[in-house]
Amino acid sequence: MLLAALAGALPATLPAQERQVYRCPGNLYTDQITAREAQERGCKTLSGAPVTVVQSQTRRPTAGAGPVASAAAGRPEVRVDPAEQRARDTDARRILEGELRKEEERLAQARRELAEGEAQRRGDERNYARYQERVAELKAAVARKEADVAAIRRELAKLPGTP
Repeated sequence: MLLAALAGALPATLPAQERQVYRCPGNLYTDQITAREAQERGCKTLSGAPVTVVQSQTRRPTAGAGPVASAAAGRPEVRVDPAEQRARDTDARRILEGELRKEEERLAQARRELAEGEAQRRGDERNYARYQERVAELKAAVARKEADVAAIRRELAKLPGTP
């Protein structure tokens, strides 16, 4: 009887993988993009490898740490030493500035590709609509990179001590 109950519960515990899972640069795993977007981003298809999602654990306040009630989250938070917070902010700034440099380089490359792509039609583009479609994709890539740069700059502006 127990075996029959377990056999009936087993299919409910195995998720049906309907969408393709991709591993993108930066160790980002997603199933929320199309195959074309995955190819544009340089993502690789995961096949045959199970993907496990691990939930992060929240930090527990230690005795005498003086937890402060968070109205937004509804859970206690731990006060962080100001020196430690400054170190975290400095690390975050360094990481974001590095990402900003990389994205600005990628934006410059996308702009060069757009300039080169607009200047000439390829041999396989006898139909003008194909040329327009390719140029539109290049323009969209530039717009995405500009949005990425703007987002990183917004994140940098949120950090304390930003000029």
